[in-house]
Amino acid sequence: MTKLVIKKLIYDWNTHASKKSKPKKIEFDDETLRDGLQSPSVMDPPIEAKIKILHLMEDLGIDKVDIGLPASGERARQDILTLAKEIYNNKMKIKPSGAVRTMVKDIQSLLEVCDKLGHPIEADIFVGSSPIRQYAEDWNLDKLLKFTEESVSFAVKNRLPVMYVTEDTTRADPKIVQKLYTLAIECGAKRICVCDTVGHITPTGVYNLIRFVKKVVDKTKKNVKIDWHGHRDRGLCLANSIAAIEAGATRVHGTALGIGERCGNTPMDLLLVNFRLLGWIKNDLSKLAEYCSVVSKAVGVPIANNYPVVGKDAFRTVSGIHAAAIIKAEEKGEKELTDLVYSGVPAGMFGLSQKIEIGFMSGVSNVIYWLKKRNINPEKSLVDKIFNLAKSTNRILTDEEIMQLVNSKS
Repeated sequence: MTKLVIKKLIYDWNTHASKKSKPKKIEFDDETLRDGLQSPSVMDPPIEAKIKILHLMEDLGIDKVDIGLPASGERARQDILTLAKEIYNNKMKIKPSGAVRTMVKDIQSLLEVCDKLGHPIEADIFVGSSPIRQYAEDWNLDKLLKFTEESVSFAVKNRLPVMYVTEDTTRADPKIVQKLYTLAIECGAKRICVCDTVGHITPTGVYNLIRFVKKVVDKTKKNVKIDWHGHRDRGLCLANSIAAIEAGATRVHGTALGIGERCGNTPMDLLLVNFRLLGWIKNDLSKLAEYCSVVSKAVGVPIANNYPVVGKDAFRTVSGIHAAAIIKAEEKGEKELTDLVYSGVPAGMFGLSQKIEIGFMSGVSNVIYWLKKRNINPEKSLVDKIFNLAKSTNRILTDEEIMQLVNSKS
């Protein structure tokens, strides 16, 4: 059965009669090794783990990586230098950046790394923009404009590419947003980043905000791209990222497994999954599970069993009804059909496969399938023993428990 035939078996309301055009080039900015490490529950990985994560980002086709905050200390600067060297020495496609405040001294710390490296690193220059932040910090607009002009001009003068970032953009006054971005662009910023720093906004709000910012950029008549950086305090981060792209953003930010302060950032892994399923990207995501697993171990954050795609239960079923449908699909000899008959996400796209377990919700078909997969003859007496044991428990059976019955069947 061809993919075209499989497609005809699914009526896709996601794309039916859609008037939205397919985005052109979408880029990804991975914040795992900087913003992700601001979570109070993570460990700062050793440099060897960071290098491995960096290469997995490259394998997944991620375009840019924030490799640290150079002003935070010598250890951070050394890690930034090591990671940047890894990128340049291996001629990797992924581009490095460092996060700095709108302070010349922060940019000087990044320049020190660049001098040792012999290559520029993008400066992600950030400043709080909302009235509530200004009130807390005793800032005013004149001070923010002064910070912006001094820092962006200094970075550009020293030949650093600049992404100008307004924190808490989603709660900022439009006039302030316009003045800050316009000045940053006039000073030489090639990218501007719109931030939902505290996870405040909804998809409708994102669309409205990005369209507004796009008009600000258009008025400057400069070739400046728009980034979107979201957090998931309200659980809207993925929907917000989709809305940002539809409104005109060209690069979205995320972290592996959504790690980050408070409730975390937009999960980079799920951005990649959803954009691939929407047909917006063609990235090879066969190493997605490895990327998540390596990050999970490196930072000490376990992957929840029901986490989408890479969680233990993502493609695992114990229900007799569900298992029966999967088994029937597999018997037709079509892997893609097996993947999709009881799943909205094709496991094979991510180097994974469907799994059928045996438990109190299982049917006889689960037992027969389990045995056949291990080349064990599904004799009725053996099937009955396993099935009866499963029905007497309140959980799934372990492989060891099932094999004990198999080995004692005589």
